[in-house]
Amino acid sequence: MIAELSVPRPGTKDLFYPTQYSQSFLVQCVACLWKQRWSYWRNPPYTAVRFVFTTFIAAVFGTMFWDLGGKKSTQQDLMNAMGSMYAACLFLGIQNASAVQPVVDVERTVFYRERAAGMYSALPYAFAQVLVEIPYVLVQTVVYSVIVYSMIGFEWTAAKFFWYLFFQLCCFLYMTYYGMMTVAITPNANIAAIIAASFYGIFNLFSGFIIPRPSIPVWWRWYYWGNPLAWTIYGLVASQFGDFEDVLANGESVKDYLDRYFGFKHDFLGAVAGVHVGLVLLFAFIFAYCIRSFNFQKR
Repeated sequence: MIAELSVPRPGTKDLFYPTQYSQSFLVQCVACLWKQRWSYWRNPPYTAVRFVFTTFIAAVFGTMFWDLGGKKSTQQDLMNAMGSMYAACLFLGIQNASAVQPVVDVERTVFYRERAAGMYSALPYAFAQVLVEIPYVLVQTVVYSVIVYSMIGFEWTAAKFFWYLFFQLCCFLYMTYYGMMTVAITPNANIAAIIAASFYGIFNLFSGFIIPRPSIPVWWRWYYWGNPLAWTIYGLVASQFGDFEDVLANGESVKDYLDRYFGFKHDFLGAVAGVHVGLVLLFAFIFAYCIRSFNFQKR
């Protein structure tokens, strides 16, 4: 009977499907984005706690650096205002990267099962995982920026506030995607946290705040340009203070002091903005590529 059934009947042919998946790539992307939206909406321990933590940190930074953004009389005034920018990039950036890792780890387990069932491919899942973070990070950035910008007392102009909002948004996004990327290249969230944490100290050291770029030895200066946080601090400081001609106590203008001591130029803002967009796309692309290429499923 087995031999008889294994022979095709006359006039029949083998089943053939033109594509591996039943739906097109676009439909898969929409379905995955719909699934991820509900998954995030039903995960308040991640989404709601992130907003609460951001609001709390914004209030702390706002009260700690109260009205320092408008003071430009001495070099120390500028350093104080820069401290708020540096602290935001470091505290909230690392918090975003660390908080997203267990979430993506769990979502990846579901992805392995559903991809094995032929429901969708890896790229639509990665596309949805990247996109679903944007509205949450955008709200987080707006809440933080409005609170901190007003309490610290930076100059209220549309251009300066837009630049502040843009650089903070890109910073929170690429740090979130950095956390997702570390999960995609490792078997679990614990190893991802160790790998990610190993770079936080380096990001901090070469950020350009602890040691200004002109003071970094030449043989290490290349890492400054490869440090994402250094670009964000550059953009924030140059956009807020890089065009001021106010004279400091030492007789040097704010613009000239930032150029001499930190190497920050206001005319370089366009390139800095372009690098930020590139960093966001780079970490998102590496995450998608690793999700597609690596499979850490043991069974």
